[in-house]
This record gives sequence, structure tokens and C-alpha cells, in this order.
Amino acid sequence: MEYRALGRTGLDVSLICLGTMTWGSQNSETEAHAQLDYAIGEGVNFIDTAEGYPVTPVSHDTQFLTETYIGNWIAERGRRDDFILATKVAGPSRDPVRKFRGGNNRLDRRNIEQAVEDSLRRLRTDYIDLYQVHWPDRPVPSFGVRGLSQLADTSDTVPIEETLGALADLVSAGKIRHFGVSNETPWGVSEYLRLSRENGLPRVASIQNAYNLLNRTFEYGLSEFALREQVSLLAYSPLAGGNLTGKYLGGEVPPGSRRDVAHQFRRYDLPGQPLASARYVAIAHAHGLDPATLALAYVNSRPFVTSNIIGATSLEQLKVDIDSVRATLSDEAIAAIEAVHRDMPDPCP
Repeated sequence: MEYRALGRTGLDVSLICLGTMTWGSQNSETEAHAQLDYAIGEGVNFIDTAEGYPVTPVSHDTQFLTETYIGNWIAERGRRDDFILATKVAGPSRDPVRKFRGGNNRLDRRNIEQAVEDSLRRLRTDYIDLYQVHWPDRPVPSFGVRGLSQLADTSDTVPIEETLGALADLVSAGKIRHFGVSNETPWGVSEYLRLSRENGLPRVASIQNAYNLLNRTFEYGLSEFALREQVSLLAYSPLAGGNLTGKYLGGEVPPGSRRDVAHQFRRYDLPGQPLASARYVAIAHAHGLDPATLALAYVNSRPFVTSNIIGATSLEQLKVDIDSVRATLSDEAIAAIEAVHRDMPDPCP
């Protein structure tokens, strides 16, 4: 396993991070524990979850199960100091199901402090290594939206200053060690950095955004923050919701797959996706690679990527994902990938 620095925290995390958003819906607790055991055994020292998981699909009946499964595993296995645990606090509710703390979940002090206490209890731990803001409190272009056409009303938006102040106090209290953001924009990252710098507060360590062959928008603005400011990219959806594996080509929807069970994920259901995916899958086959390996190895190779968050619903998938750290793409494979990107840049932002 390869390890890379997590921002300026002094922590080194594995290039592969174990994502968990299917645990409690597509995966049972037994399967979740088996994935944890296997990943840790392969050198993975980084586990990512959220209070909002599982999300395949979102349901009142499964809410909070993912953190609970991880907490039970920690209680059974111990060795809490041997891995880095990341979770997230939810921003304002965007759907009628995923609501927290009475449906008034904002990124204010009250919500953040309560969310941390609840996550610590479910995770059965005394501290969280990396606590992340799952999505901003303010309206931003995200989940497939390209840019802002106008500023929305932000009169009821919690200022970043308040969010950062609450996170700083949790660091001082020892309940979290470091904090990061997710689904953020260049402006948001710059504000967190500015406020930390001007007020002597803890510094944002990471940004968890989507990054894959169908969505390389991180490269436009955010990659410079990652490289110049050491704000680590934790890349999620490296397989573009499974599309880059080739399993959905030709309109196929395998039973039990994410597209079959989680209909809210429409980010990759865009006109250019099938052709782009087919071209990337063809490149993989031409170079003797599993399509998933090609897609993951490309993300692994980017200098601004610190950790690649993979998710699997079976141990077989998990093994392929973790083994991608051993794959090196040839110059010819990289050139073929870049040719597709020039023809069809970011069909699924």
C-alpha cells in the first residue's frame, strides 16, 4: 500500500480509502465487517463514513446504520489508534427523507456539536480523526450543476465563520483532530483558508469531491489549492457510480446494482455518459486491464489526489479496487485517455 500526507496534519493515509455508503442497505453488518477486516489487512488505514449513510437508497429505516456497523466493529476488534477514521456532518436537508436533528440540520454550532456527539456514540470512539462538512450550508453548484448563474438568497445561510468556530472548539476539546470539507467550491476553500489564517484557527485539511474520468472538474481551480495549499483531495466516485466498470453498457442494469436500487443518483444519467464510458472501457481492454483498474489507476496517478475513496458491495470488487494501487498506466494508455477527454470533456460534472 502507498501512503500520502493528509494536508498539513502530520498524518499519512493510505492511497485507497475504504468508503462505506452502502453498509446498512446493500451490505449487511457481517459483510461490512468482512470488508473492514480485509481492507485493514491489505494496508488500508483510512475509513470514510458519514452520519448520512447509507444512501443506496436513502431510507428512514436504515439511517445511521453505517456508523453503527463501524462502531460495533471497533468495539469488537479494538486497535482504534491503528487507523484514521473520517465522518461527516450533514448540511441543510435537500430531500424529505434525509433529515437530522428534527429536520433543522444546518452547519451552525448547535447542529455540529450535537452531530459530533451522536457520531462518537454510534462509532463507539472518543475521537474522530477527520470531521468533514458533507456539503456547504450555502447554495452552490454541485451534483451535476455547472456553475452559478446568479446568487441565491443567503439570508438564512450559516456563515462559514460560525461553522469554522464550532469546528475549532471541537478540535480544542479533543473530540475531533482535524476537519475537512466536501462538495466544496474554490471560493469556499479559499474562505476557510482565509478565516483560519486571519483568526488563528485550525486549517482545513482536505476536500472530498467527486473526481473520475467522466468528471475532472476538480482540475479547474481546486487542484491548485490542493497542490499549493496542501488541501488534500479525497476523491469520491472514482468509478462514476459504477459506469466506468462497463457493467451498464448497452442499457444493462444488473439486479442489486446501485442504478437498480438507488434511483436518486442521476448525476451520471446524462447524454454523453454512455459513449464516453464505452470509450474508456475499450481503452482498458486494449491495454489488457480491467476497466475498473484503469479508472482507479488514473485517479491514483494524479499528483493532487491524496486518497481514492472506493466502495464495494462484494469482497471480489473490493479486492480489484485495492489492487489498483499496484497498477501503472503506460504512456500510451494515458495518451488514449487524454484523447477521449479532449473529445468529450467532463460529460458528467
